[in-house]
Amino acid sequence: MPAPTLRDVAEAAGVHAATASRALNPATRGLVNADTARRVIKVAESLGYRPNPIARGLKTAKSGTVGIVLPDLMNPLFPPIVRGIEEVLEPAGYSGLIVNTDNDPGREEWQIDHLRSRQVEGLIVATARVDHPLMRQLHREGVVMVMVNRRPEGVDVPSITPDDAAGVELAVRHLAGLGHTRIAHVAGPQSTSTGVSRARAFRGAVRDLGLDDDPALVTTADSWGEAAGAEGLRRLLEAGVEFTAIFAGNDLIALGCYDVFFERGIECPAEMSVVGFNDMPFLDKLRPPLTTISIPHQQIGAEAARLLLDAIADPTRPARSVLLPLSLVVRGSTAPPAA
Repeated sequence: MPAPTLRDVAEAAGVHAATASRALNPATRGLVNADTARRVIKVAESLGYRPNPIARGLKTAKSGTVGIVLPDLMNPLFPPIVRGIEEVLEPAGYSGLIVNTDNDPGREEWQIDHLRSRQVEGLIVATARVDHPLMRQLHREGVVMVMVNRRPEGVDVPSITPDDAAGVELAVRHLAGLGHTRIAHVAGPQSTSTGVSRARAFRGAVRDLGLDDDPALVTTADSWGEAAGAEGLRRLLEAGVEFTAIFAGNDLIALGCYDVFFERGIECPAEMSVVGFNDMPFLDKLRPPLTTISIPHQQIGAEAARLLLDAIADPTRPARSVLLPLSLVVRGSTAPPAA
């Protein structure tokens, strides 16, 4: 039995095909009488009709799809961001196509080319190096974009980012309040805008609070992962640097610190305190549970989708950046330094 067509739905509902099309498209449903729209939707459901977004796109030059570009699908940071994006896109009649770049510039370029070949109407991009020529090129070509969690230099597009500087200050102030004066920082990669901004904020907070501003207390992880965090802490310990607390560039780097605590018999928090950043799921199940900076991930995704829909509706509107406030979640991985 052939699949029902739009014309079948229109005939069964007693309306013109154009009216049925408007009623079935969330973006144009408001142009149709509410009772008529409900009748058309009910008929479409009873017939098992499924709209063809590609055919609709050929007629309207709109695909109803948005590309979501992620650097690492394995990072627990991103699923709640995607959930927030979907919560805003779906009621507006849009769906998201997710691609994973594995932080590889070549793969990122290929994936974005693929999305553009699918006629996506805009991109939500969560990958950003400090110097990101691809983003500059896309911006010059008029691609509608919103940056999430990242802000590369020289790309004037809407962005939604956590207030990293304020979050870092919360973490350092918490440790200072417990009595720590020599705090190490295992920073994220300095090729990323987030790694740079958090490392800069850490040095600023240390100076502002009158703590030991020793460059030897800062090391850089090669990636935002657990193994890189462990390697960063090993470097500090093997260099003989003295410190009683660690501010990790993110929660995965902090998990790497936990691995080193275990392998070297360091008790946390009795001998060493640690604070993470992101508040990813299950941190309360660690032993000890990790103190961290909480980011409203789902809200970030929702705001990013709203900014993108605004930009799609009016590509000429000035780029707007939104900073979201963060909060400190105190758990069991921080305590006063040993006497």
